[in-house]
Amino acid sequence: MINPKKPKIWYGGDYNPDQWEKPIWDEDIRMFKLAGIDVATLNVFAWAKNQPDEDTYDFGWLDEMMDKLHANGIGVCLATSTAAHPAWMARKYPDVLQVDFHGRKRKFGGRHNSCPNSPTYRKYASRMAEKLAERYKDHPALLIWHINNEYGGAGNCYCDNCEAAFREWARARYGTLDELNRAWNTGFWGHTFHDWEDIVLPSGLSEEWAGANGRTETNFQGISLDYIRFHSDSLLDCYKLEYEAVKKHTPDIPVTTNLMGAFKKLDYHKWAKHMDVVSWDNYPRFDTPHSYTGMMHDLMRGLKDGQPFMLMEQTPSQQNWQPYNSLKRPGVMRLWSYQAVARGADTILFFQLRRSIGACEKYHGAVIEHAGHEHTRVFRECARLGEELGKLGDTLLDARVRAKAAILFDWENWWAVEMSSGPTIALRYVDEAHKFYDALYRLGIAADVVSVEADLSGYDLVIAPVMYMVKQGVADKLEKYVQAGGALITTFFSGIVGESDLVQTGGYPGELRKLLGIWAEEIDALLPSQRNRIVVPDGAPGLRAEYECGMLCDLIHSEGAEVKAVYGDDFYRGMPALTVNKFGAGEAWYLATSPETSFLQDWLSQLCASRGIRPLVRTAPEGVETTLRSKDGQDYLFVLNHNEDAVSVELGDRSGVDLLTGRPIDGGKAELAGRDVWIVKLHS
Repeated sequence: MINPKKPKIWYGGDYNPDQWEKPIWDEDIRMFKLAGIDVATLNVFAWAKNQPDEDTYDFGWLDEMMDKLHANGIGVCLATSTAAHPAWMARKYPDVLQVDFHGRKRKFGGRHNSCPNSPTYRKYASRMAEKLAERYKDHPALLIWHINNEYGGAGNCYCDNCEAAFREWARARYGTLDELNRAWNTGFWGHTFHDWEDIVLPSGLSEEWAGANGRTETNFQGISLDYIRFHSDSLLDCYKLEYEAVKKHTPDIPVTTNLMGAFKKLDYHKWAKHMDVVSWDNYPRFDTPHSYTGMMHDLMRGLKDGQPFMLMEQTPSQQNWQPYNSLKRPGVMRLWSYQAVARGADTILFFQLRRSIGACEKYHGAVIEHAGHEHTRVFRECARLGEELGKLGDTLLDARVRAKAAILFDWENWWAVEMSSGPTIALRYVDEAHKFYDALYRLGIAADVVSVEADLSGYDLVIAPVMYMVKQGVADKLEKYVQAGGALITTFFSGIVGESDLVQTGGYPGELRKLLGIWAEEIDALLPSQRNRIVVPDGAPGLRAEYECGMLCDLIHSEGAEVKAVYGDDFYRGMPALTVNKFGAGEAWYLATSPETSFLQDWLSQLCASRGIRPLVRTAPEGVETTLRSKDGQDYLFVLNHNEDAVSVELGDRSGVDLLTGRPIDGGKAELAGRDVWIVKLHS
């Protein structure tokens, strides 16, 4: 469990008493106790309050609040407050200020407004973390450290400090200019570097420009890809400085920082190696597909080999930064909270506990709304959930999600795919991964979302959508997985480049060619208005005769792979659209185009059945989500109804007792109310 001082699913969230007068504090704690709140995150943005000048530190308010919370049975997730530097620091030490994409020096303002390679920022941030650790190392309320907040939430920095650090980063990565010139393909356009000092950051002043659909375009993908790696590493170095500062004094207190799901700027697989527990902030829109939220939970869980994670933030109802800030309908907050628990969360925390009265988050929801009392719909729903989590106790803590299918997700591949100068601006890496995840979700089949570094031996099916970049050793790893009996699926635009975004010559899909038993001659990019067809031979079980496809169409030739479907139109009519290659004891599939969603559901249903991968329940209508967590030999089946109305669910050969109501659930049909959940402790 995250910390044995609090052996239950933690319940609470961000609390900002520093924004309020003291008479409010006692009223807040009274209401926290009514709601079952037992953890508060403090000090997230209090750096300026804690350090009014270079030499003065004042933690009096924090001392008082730590003591007050502990006296009332509430533990503390203590943040280091370093996500926004104080105004005095920006005035006295302008090196902390970022320089933007167009070369303009920022002034003080906003948050995440610090240059990650500023010596001043690094010195004072790590010093603040250490002073907090020295002060509170023995405080009984301290449960976990929360470093900074939502790293990377502002623009990248292009200052002189970053440019100098980028040169050193590149020198460490490549060793010699000859190797750097090779990796960056600098013979193109006469870019060969003869001195490290000649290297400049890729920005709006050099290699990059703002393209369509919010993309950044670049002349040199290799340079820009390395800058993204460097920026992620720079912020990680800042995190590690604070991590080491608090660990020096509190080696047994876990440390985290809140991630943001599929956040493009930071390589979370790399970050997770330096986190004791993964935490993340979940803010779906009113219309976000439930499967997408599920995939984000699974992505976060997969960062540390399936270890349970923290839901660090969600809103009790409304959120304030989206174009249409809809209320969460009655029951939705509770349902979405249990969705997080179902997929591995061991905490349910909110932003925020009391709603702010000013600035840009004053209309962001809170447990205590502007009304200031407990007689609100939101508070009643929060109190109900708090009571239920209290009754669950430690039953689900450390329970693991079990899946026989996995989707490979790789940040560097994501960067490279969407930085490519072609073949289409319609290609979105996360969307392609979600298409497969959603198909499995609708089939009731669990899937982990894991790194290319993960151990694949426990999976019967591995899906690698758009594996454009094949990293060193990955092709060999996939060959061994399939040879041992696994089934691999990869798709169009795969096996194109290596880690420096240099094309693997000799024919696509490069290093995957032997495994897949194909080679790709050309790649056709279809306009949004254009479609082709996947034509399936008669007799293919569970599949229709044809399906629509589009966006990209690889023109492939079999080199031993069996052709399972072909294109129906255009000059490549009759060429393979879907192939499978027997390789050792397993099989490797190649889907050469982007199909309509029904194809993925039909195809994956048949493929999973052939691999012995079955849905968790016998029948569940659209909008019903199922997952399974296991602990000490006991299985817990979660069934969540995202529909507004009641539905009938049939568990099949499973039965048990719902932990929330004590009601027996047998294998026959049973009614699950709208926006309700079962947590079924299954009979063995």
